[in-house]
Amino acid sequence: MEICMIGTGYVGLVTGACFAEFGVTVTCVDNDAGKIEALKRGEIPFYEPGLKDLVGKGVREGRLIFTTELAEAVRKSIVIFIAVGTPPKEDGSADVGYVESAAIEIAKYIESYKVIVTKSTVPVGTGKHLKELFLREVKGGVKIDVVSNPEFLREGAAVDDFMRPNRVVVGVESNMALSIMKELYRPLYLLETPIIITNIETSELIKYASNAFLATKISFINEIANLCERVGADVHDVARAMGLDGRIGKKFLHAGPGFGGSCFPKDTRALLSLAEREGITLNVVSGTIKTNDAQRQLMLDKILRATGDIKGKTAAFLGLSFKPNTDDIREAPSLYLIGELLTRGAQIKAFDPVASDNAAKVFPTVNYCSTIEETLSGADVTVMVTEWNQFRNLNFGRLITIMKRPLFFDLRNVYDPVKMRSLGIEYYSVGRL
Repeated sequence: MEICMIGTGYVGLVTGACFAEFGVTVTCVDNDAGKIEALKRGEIPFYEPGLKDLVGKGVREGRLIFTTELAEAVRKSIVIFIAVGTPPKEDGSADVGYVESAAIEIAKYIESYKVIVTKSTVPVGTGKHLKELFLREVKGGVKIDVVSNPEFLREGAAVDDFMRPNRVVVGVESNMALSIMKELYRPLYLLETPIIITNIETSELIKYASNAFLATKISFINEIANLCERVGADVHDVARAMGLDGRIGKKFLHAGPGFGGSCFPKDTRALLSLAEREGITLNVVSGTIKTNDAQRQLMLDKILRATGDIKGKTAAFLGLSFKPNTDDIREAPSLYLIGELLTRGAQIKAFDPVASDNAAKVFPTVNYCSTIEETLSGADVTVMVTEWNQFRNLNFGRLITIMKRPLFFDLRNVYDPVKMRSLGIEYYSVGRL
């Protein structure tokens, strides 16, 4: 089977490389010629563990092709995936303009039956809209089917998520399209991966509902953490006990500075916008967003209370990406905290294993360091925002000798408060005393 992937961003590139690993011939199309040439050389435009090797293998074995030529890619493919961005509009709704533009371009070159699959995260109703668009734009009455196949890839674990997913969701209206999609995902059928077959609207909503629920778990445990600090409880133990209940589960019950990234903030706002358009009030989702926004301010307030007047003082940041194992800084809590401290006159030093270059585009005046020791040297306050593995076993016996003040904010609750304070460190965490 030959397929076409429109868009070589995070979702498109990971999906295309993984399908190529399944033995499918994948042509990845992007209108950015520079990006395509870089991909042909094996240069990946973002950090994702295992992806570089997978792309290189697919290219060497001839199953992964990169091009700017859409016409030929469409003509030779039976399945065409749309995996372009759906950025938020000012009102929070998802902008499907790139999806529509891709569909219009695809329609120009359709000469035989095709299955058009939306891999992008799109509002409910997009599939129906695309079907009407193709009926209008495709010449000669050629039959096409539109399918919804949302992605559930976690940044930092995307390759494994594709190869061993919890489920695959397919929103489909015709038996022919369903048969083709089943064949495409046949390797996962052999692994007994649950395949959810439903209608297009349900498939589109499953993606938003899933992300909103996970975001809600994060906001919930952050609210409990704030209560813990007032009443003398430990959120770590609360979350652990809650997570042992099979009805709740332990994942995403980790108190911290709030969620960020390319999905949760965007998708919760888009779901809220969709519901408002339909006259439905989503109080839980609305509360999740408000709690997340407030959590960042609470973290800032903690830092400012402990440091006093921050003007002229040096704040050291460990971690910039919104989570470990990615260079993605979109909506990262670190950006909010750094921005607020800079406006108050602080000097910022920062270290992140892979995200410093991206952060430098936002905050060029920050001193980006190449080692942990360089970052903490002379620091009046240290803030750990991202729990990279190399931050989990720091040599504080050595580090406190180079810090100007041993003031440490552990916003990911990595360290034991009692042990840290026994070392003479002014230690603050989230939801623990």
